[in-house]
Amino acid sequence: MSALRPRRSVLYMPAANERALEKAKGIPADAIIFDLEDAVSPDAKDTARAQAVAAANSGEYGRRELTIRCNALDTPWGRDDVAAAAKAFVSAVVIPKVSSTAELDAVSAALDAAGAPAEMTIWAMIETPTAILDARAICSHPRVSVLVMGTNDLAKELRAAQVPGRAPLVPHLAAALLAAREAGKPVLDGVYNDIKNAEGFAAECRQGADMGFDGKTLIHPDQVAIANDTWAPGEAEVEHARRVIAAFDEALAAGKGVVQLDGKMIENLHVANAQRAIAIAEAIAALNA
Repeated sequence: MSALRPRRSVLYMPAANERALEKAKGIPADAIIFDLEDAVSPDAKDTARAQAVAAANSGEYGRRELTIRCNALDTPWGRDDVAAAAKAFVSAVVIPKVSSTAELDAVSAALDAAGAPAEMTIWAMIETPTAILDARAICSHPRVSVLVMGTNDLAKELRAAQVPGRAPLVPHLAAALLAAREAGKPVLDGVYNDIKNAEGFAAECRQGADMGFDGKTLIHPDQVAIANDTWAPGEAEVEHARRVIAAFDEALAAGKGVVQLDGKMIENLHVANAQRAIAIAEAIAALNA
């Protein structure tokens, strides 16, 4: 299995805040979203755009994956944001409140018109009821590479309470996750607002990981370590994965139709999970090298 790209911790950084952009260079997040949207006031949009591009092109963020969250195309700033991002050293533009493939076509066309490289993709944010209902079509768009849950806006649109355990949102999170998995694309869990509540944040990370999300979007640097730990295979898990693969290979070589390890049956699906755990661990090690 080829190495996977870790996206355990994906940190929003307000691009209008020059100090925050400087600080982000030393934060061990797997990915950074330079934010031009919610975190930036209207009178600071132009400054934020210029600073996001300069930051992305600085070469000072190591091996972190860099993206820019643009304002929607139907805002006064959206088209300028996309045109600027097209010339930045980022892997993707993050597009808020995506509700249709037509919107994605328009963003893709704007990227192409601005001279973006063909490998620059779109991270589509799922933040509305329409996006949940159309998640399958959104995920299937050829330029969408990652799905991002916008849980704050989704809760607002649904009039859903944001409570520990997220019971009102779980069905909708699962629907988006299902669509992403069908399309074979990564999907990131939404943000956790109570930045002082490390215990609650850790619990929500564990819930997201248990559901199958590939990582979590974050709003504060203090959340990075917990997210990284939650989505990283531990040493014991990696060692067990290696034993699963070895036992399966040994059984196949011996012509055995039944494979057991520590009293438990091993099938192809367990081997695939083991291979993925090892690939993630190797990708994390490469990122931190």
